[in-house]
Amino acid sequence: MTQTDTMPPDATTGRYRAPALDKGLDILELLAGEASGLTRSEIVRAMGRSQSEIYRMLERLVARGYVQRSAEGDRYALSMKLFLLGSAHPPVRRLVAQAQPLIDNFVRATLQSVHLVVNEGPVAIVVAQASQPGNWEFRLRVGAQLDMVETGSGQTLLAFQDAQSRANILETARATPDRVEKLSQTHLDDIRARGHRIAPSLQLVGVTDISVPVLGPDGNAFAVLTCPHVEHVGVFRLQAADEAGCLTQLQEVAAALALH
Repeated sequence: MTQTDTMPPDATTGRYRAPALDKGLDILELLAGEASGLTRSEIVRAMGRSQSEIYRMLERLVARGYVQRSAEGDRYALSMKLFLLGSAHPPVRRLVAQAQPLIDNFVRATLQSVHLVVNEGPVAIVVAQASQPGNWEFRLRVGAQLDMVETGSGQTLLAFQDAQSRANILETARATPDRVEKLSQTHLDDIRARGHRIAPSLQLVGVTDISVPVLGPDGNAFAVLTCPHVEHVGVFRLQAADEAGCLTQLQEVAAALALH
């Protein structure tokens, strides 16, 4: 039992205490500052608690999806579940509110659609989108869940993660060996070195995905902007931005949304 556990309620930061909840929150707050995660032993040392206490709490946090265990099983890191739970919370609404006018401007300037995705364990989730103007609409709906391995958005999210985070995401996605083989570390490193991904869509013929990461202060991507670029005909062909023009404008939007 720690010193805090023996204190009377009024000596703590709140009138009533919930030690188990405190332990869980302490773990989440500790992992929030560790991009590569921590081993159980490291968590035990940092928190000054027993192995058994931490083991039970970690297992519950993993079971509920708040914490991810590495592919090797010896490291723990936060999942994106807290981000999704906060999707209706004002800070997240502000994030989407900040992105929406920027991507609306993008589609007016380029005559192309765009969507913003974030990672949640095995999938990339569309949290904002804007459709190209005109009579024809090509878009992904908000809330759509995209495969992390076989979509441009998912591959870009993976490319802009540290090695441990990549492994955690692929483990959560339960990617089979043959699917992971398609997504070699060299391929992801090449995307990261270029700073973006431009390649034929892995889902649709005739579409070129242009994906740009939105970076956090740790250099990892917390979101990705993707333009599914299509070739127009007639007057729209003369007005629509080409791939290079779309890439430049996507990079400007990503820079405006990046966290420093």
